[in-house]
Amino acid sequence: MSLGDEQGYTDYGDTGHTRTRLPEGDPYGGAPRRGGRRSSSRSLVTVVGVVVLLIAAIAFANRGDDASSDTPTNKQPQAKAAPTAPTGTKPVQTKTGTIPSGFPHTQQGAESAAANYAVALGSAEMFNRSSRDLILQAVITPSGVSSSEAAFDKAYTSAFSKSLGLNEDGTAPKGYTFVSRTSPIGTKVTEATTDAATVEVWCSGLLGLAGDKSTNPVTNSWFTITMKLEWAANDWKIITHSQKEGPAPVPGDDRAADANEMSKAVNEYGGFTYAR
Repeated sequence: MSLGDEQGYTDYGDTGHTRTRLPEGDPYGGAPRRGGRRSSSRSLVTVVGVVVLLIAAIAFANRGDDASSDTPTNKQPQAKAAPTAPTGTKPVQTKTGTIPSGFPHTQQGAESAAANYAVALGSAEMFNRSSRDLILQAVITPSGVSSSEAAFDKAYTSAFSKSLGLNEDGTAPKGYTFVSRTSPIGTKVTEATTDAATVEVWCSGLLGLAGDKSTNPVTNSWFTITMKLEWAANDWKIITHSQKEGPAPVPGDDRAADANEMSKAVNEYGGFTYAR
């Protein structure tokens, strides 16, 4: 499926890479939103709103010591930490090859493992068989490594590489930079026992070929990866994983980088070790 087809996005099968279609027109409906002069009535409403807020702020400030004399029954309950708040646990220090390993045997450890494994499975190294096998050996449960290697070999074919503008071995042509990165936005545990956990990882991804004449420019996508993990070989390992599209935010008005800017950014900005 090409970039210009009717569907507006490309699904790369079982490889874990998708492209998200940008909404046409105003995603919120109605006429296009434009800058420029606003009506006097809208300006009046804005001024009135600001005045009301100022009056409320002054009234609150003038309460003085009255606010401190509230009884416990009149106080509002303290807000709980947002679900996106980090646990404060430091990232692991050990690695298997280039992939973080040695995660705690806890729910937080399972979430941290899933986030880091999502990065590895969405990396450019997955397009080379030798480096892909090393990744799978590091993140897949030992009993499932062989079957996973065979499944990914069927997905990452030379034809698939060529469809992205790559050489048959998954490398970028001379003068081009291949970009494949996954960035976890957040994690959520949906099921958990002592030695097993199901974790969802919400991600943003970059995929494409940066170059002046590239027919597959780098695009952004949003997706959620679901991993079933088990405690094996003294670490969290993947039993199965799947992916679905979204949730995707409304695209902004950012200027798209040219090929040189994108290549420079990919080569200069390093990744992270994630900890929930």
